[in-house]
Amino acid sequence: MPQKSFFITCFIIILASCAAISGANLDELYGKSHPKERLVENDSEWGERYNSNIKPIIEHRCTVCHGCYDAPCQLKMSSTAGLERGASKELVYDGLRLTSSTPSRLFIDHLTVDEWREVGFYPALNERTQTPEANLEGSLIYKMLDLKNKNPIPSEGLLPEDITVNIDREYSCPKIEEFDTFKAEHPNWGMPYGLPALSGAEQHKINYWLSQGAPLPEEPPLTPDLQQKVEEWEAYFNQDSLKGQLTNRYIYEHLFLAALYFDEISTDTFFKLVRSSTPTGVPIQIIPSRRPYDAPGVDRVYYRLQKSTTTPLAKTHMPYALNQERKEKWDSWFYTDDYTVTSLPSYHSEVSGNPFKAFEQLPTQSRYRFMLDEAEFTIMGFIKGPVCRGQVALNVINDQFWVFFTDPELIDPDESNNFLAEQSAHLRIPTEAGSTLLPITKWMKYSSLHQDYLNAQHEAKKSFYKKNQIALDEKTVWDGDGSNDNAALTVFRHIDSASVVKGLVGDEPKTAWIINYPILERIHYLLVAGFDVYGNVGHQLITRLYMDFLRMEGEMNFLTLLPPDAQKRYWEDWYQGADSKSRDFVEQSSSAYFDASRISFKTDNPKTELLDLLKQRLEPVLVTSHALEESTLNAESKTALEELTTITGKSANLLPQVVFLSVEDQEGDTHLFTVLHNNAHTNITSLLQEQSNRVPAKDSVTVTKGFIGAYPGAFWHVTQNQLPLLVRDVKTLANQEDYHQFMERYGIRRTSPDFWQHSDKLHALDQQQHPINYGLFDLNRLENR
Repeated sequence: MPQKSFFITCFIIILASCAAISGANLDELYGKSHPKERLVENDSEWGERYNSNIKPIIEHRCTVCHGCYDAPCQLKMSSTAGLERGASKELVYDGLRLTSSTPSRLFIDHLTVDEWREVGFYPALNERTQTPEANLEGSLIYKMLDLKNKNPIPSEGLLPEDITVNIDREYSCPKIEEFDTFKAEHPNWGMPYGLPALSGAEQHKINYWLSQGAPLPEEPPLTPDLQQKVEEWEAYFNQDSLKGQLTNRYIYEHLFLAALYFDEISTDTFFKLVRSSTPTGVPIQIIPSRRPYDAPGVDRVYYRLQKSTTTPLAKTHMPYALNQERKEKWDSWFYTDDYTVTSLPSYHSEVSGNPFKAFEQLPTQSRYRFMLDEAEFTIMGFIKGPVCRGQVALNVINDQFWVFFTDPELIDPDESNNFLAEQSAHLRIPTEAGSTLLPITKWMKYSSLHQDYLNAQHEAKKSFYKKNQIALDEKTVWDGDGSNDNAALTVFRHIDSASVVKGLVGDEPKTAWIINYPILERIHYLLVAGFDVYGNVGHQLITRLYMDFLRMEGEMNFLTLLPPDAQKRYWEDWYQGADSKSRDFVEQSSSAYFDASRISFKTDNPKTELLDLLKQRLEPVLVTSHALEESTLNAESKTALEELTTITGKSANLLPQVVFLSVEDQEGDTHLFTVLHNNAHTNITSLLQEQSNRVPAKDSVTVTKGFIGAYPGAFWHVTQNQLPLLVRDVKTLANQEDYHQFMERYGIRRTSPDFWQHSDKLHALDQQQHPINYGLFDLNRLENR
């Protein structure tokens, strides 16, 4: 018998014997569980086999659900470290938590498998006797995959009733010792959960890898040119001068979530900027603070570049290029002789949690320029950061709105710094108080502080405009300096997730924001730097409540450019039906804020006219890549897609929040689109009663070229000739049964035999079209309708 056939035969015998073994007492059969050394050199036989054969399967069958903070059972399969760490029964997202919990961040809070075991994480890979039989019988991953093979989901129609797929579904996180009970109680809960089983070839590769002890490759060393860039930039980030230390503290607190890359030499290797107690040339020792501005506990912080070893995920991937042009911009903003830094701010929470105190010595215009330069990235922080998950965190924004920014040249270098320093107490944000808060009493406090700031800002703004003879018109809006395409953004909310893209996407929105520096900075420190996903319910709720203030401030900035009578009319429309306390605050805020616009309006629809003026002003920098006009489909197909955007009311209301639509043309090429369901509201001031403010009759649809969103709710696939029929059938949707039949015709359901083939194709096309921004989609929220 040839040697290869002999090994395969032995492996099949091992699998058969495993099927007959009970998991009742693994300790007796295979010994006690202890973490094992499973790392191999990257260029070894198993290192290469893992990277070429195993890793792609894990990424596209497992990581698509097990990737981030919201990975079921905290089993993060986006890195080898996550595979070794294993799973936990503790929830990260717990909306009822009364006290803050202990963080469990991979690569930060604990660094060894032994340390993770001490805090309750248990293995997903076998940690007992290392024999092929034990490696399978002692592996949760093998057991879960095998359970799916023995209890496959249907090959058409809906999932069984006991498989639920909503965001708040029940989780069961068994240890390997508990698996027999889990199997008896939930026979249909094998992995991939609620999706088809792996193919025979995929299953064989994974099983054989597991049987051999699940060897994992070490990270290869950086190439010489990348190592040189790391050292060059670490020297830049760790300048000894007070100005350098303060500047780089500011940069770090804004880029700690970034996937940094050196676009001059590589676009597929990413780094994290981390705080370390050790300088360049010494291994990184991460300072594991809850927030990037917490006291580091060391005399000198070093900002280091740590290579990212995780698979990029669409829901968290935030690329940010480091290059010579970037360095020259930062030098021109922060390393000038126009100001001095005389001392470094403390890390006491009332200082470090308030950027207007901590960084008052840095020029205001420079700080604003820094954030504006990559405004999409800045806004993306609160969408792709840990705050992104869940309705309570996101029901503070409308489902679609456009974002503009005030012109940074309107910031007086001296007056603005002095004003913000004077107002720093009024600009305090609730995250400075930590992770355990009482929302009602704190809301009253910050509401009063915010109102005092608005009054002072309005007076200062009027004085500045009058002194410098500045007209309050569309020219006060930043035009991107004629070349920066971050000047106009569109934000979409998808109930429990959100997206931001460049350009003015979709039809005219109900609301729009004009963001100035104080708003942008507070958004970042409230929802990104200051948000603690492990905080208690009070911390998370007051964060959402304070965001109300920032949303209204941005909306008021936009309305101020309208005629006085229109300002009040639109404001009342946007907040119709708000509760009395919210309405009182809205009225009080607006009465002292609105001013007389200098724009000469010519129509009885000033809002549309203003948006048109802004489009004209920003036309040189407006991104149109998501416009349907940019598609290469034929004219008839584009017309059909445009017709889809006219659907409102009941038909729109029946659609998922995010649909990935693929259209195959006559040449066999696939074109990608997103169908977005925009949910209409009377107002969005209600924290826990959002449904009472819904207006389903006004729900609408946006269709874009390319993908928007990280959490598809459905896959639709048609040929180009079928596209008009799909649009016709969407327009006639009247109830859930209609949508069920619609999915039978056009949907790629969770149960479809072609599901994984379709998912792989969408990922491949998206990666081909957007190689730097590409990340795996999250399939947890695919609907079952």
